[in-house]
Amino acid sequence: MKLSLVPITDLDLESFKKDMQEAFQNGFEEVFGKTAERILPEKDIDESLNTKGSVAYKAVVDGEMVGGAVVVIDEETQHNHLHFLYVKTGIQTRGVGYAIWKEIEQRYPETRVWETCTPYFEKRNIHFYVNKCGFHITEFINAHYHDPNSLDEFIGDGGEGMFTLQKRMEG
Repeated sequence: MKLSLVPITDLDLESFKKDMQEAFQNGFEEVFGKTAERILPEKDIDESLNTKGSVAYKAVVDGEMVGGAVVVIDEETQHNHLHFLYVKTGIQTRGVGYAIWKEIEQRYPETRVWETCTPYFEKRNIHFYVNKCGFHITEFINAHYHDPNSLDEFIGDGGEGMFTLQKRMEG
């Protein structure tokens, strides 16, 4: 598979958001069943896209957008954040997510620490980040523990909490 990571354009934005929302929705509904609630509201994507240092990429294979990611790069500290990484519904388990992540790492070789989060219930994500990508769980934010410096609102956590994960880069 030859995957390219390309910065999104205004022309990509609508399908980028729609595909990301669908992927997050399906992940939630696989565990909790159908819901009318929007698991990843557009305002949350927009907030991420408008964060200082934010860069959004679409993943393209054979001319088709198969996923994407939003990263936030802090040029000064090189403590960077992966806000979102998604693989288009129906394309999971083919190595696309891992290929996206490896491309991101290669684009930002100066990164000292990557940080992201994922819901407690998302076993596939936890496996992906910890066992495939080399992240470590650093915090479990839930009803019994909440750091005021952490996220105030959790995207689609099903009320079960979120893991914060970090990957310290060598160099």
